[in-house]
Amino acid sequence: DTTNAAALLVDKEIDDLSIPHILVNNAYIAFVMTLNLFNKDEAQEFKGISDKANIDSSSIIEDNVTIGPFVYIGQNVSISKNTIIHPGTVILKNVSIGSNCILYSNVSIRDNCVIGNQVILHNGCVIGSDGFGFAPVGEKYKKIPQLGNVIIENDVEIGANTTIDRATLGSTIIGSGTKLDNLVQIGHNVTIGENTVIVSQTGIAGSTKIGKHVTLSGQVGISGHLKIGDNVVIAAQSGISKDVPEGSIVFGTPALPIMQRKRIDVSLRHLPDMVKKLHSLENEIIELKEKLKEK
Repeated sequence: DTTNAAALLVDKEIDDLSIPHILVNNAYIAFVMTLNLFNKDEAQEFKGISDKANIDSSSIIEDNVTIGPFVYIGQNVSISKNTIIHPGTVILKNVSIGSNCILYSNVSIRDNCVIGNQVILHNGCVIGSDGFGFAPVGEKYKKIPQLGNVIIENDVEIGANTTIDRATLGSTIIGSGTKLDNLVQIGHNVTIGENTVIVSQTGIAGSTKIGKHVTLSGQVGISGHLKIGDNVVIAAQSGISKDVPEGSIVFGTPALPIMQRKRIDVSLRHLPDMVKKLHSLENEIIELKEKLKEK
């Protein structure tokens, strides 16, 4: 009742409001819908296919595709209808891009990668960079060729400056509906299930499998060749060094079930006092032993 808002969107379970309001099933979703009503995009600076774009003649561009200036599109690329590609984007040979996608400026997509429908790639993200693979030879390292690709399924959004490595063999796969924040690193041959959310500065090492509906909070680090089950939540700044069962909520480094980790953290705060008490008890025991010897 103290708000200065002229009107409210309110969940139906809230009663007795004197302020003008609209009752909805879910206020958060209604807020999103309302924002979309006011989301009138400014006129785009470029229309159609710019004559300053460099497009190989072997590529197939469907109807109503918009390609901005200084875009490079290599051999045998296919781009489906209604996709928008902003200036400075580089798309190498044999890439397939679905319909209704948006690629913002300076996106890089390496050869043979597959992008589904309704995918949004934000500025500077890199799809299909080489996986980090080197074989030790004496004191040096020999590069392992990265011959696979990246497959991004439908309705995926990938944040700015996020990098997704191509597979050594096979594919790195990002499942439908998954959302990646800025500055996320996905290693080679990683598989991410549908509708997973990954927050900024998370890194996933090669060949790890992430399930469906997983939440990885900020600055999570996951070792390679692990399995993270469906519906797992990993709290911020956690380090994962072993498999996480389906439905778990874990936290810390090494990660533990979240309530166990919280109890440990609370105990650590009392550790200095506990050490003092322990030393005091040790001294008392020593004194008692001396007295027993005297008797």
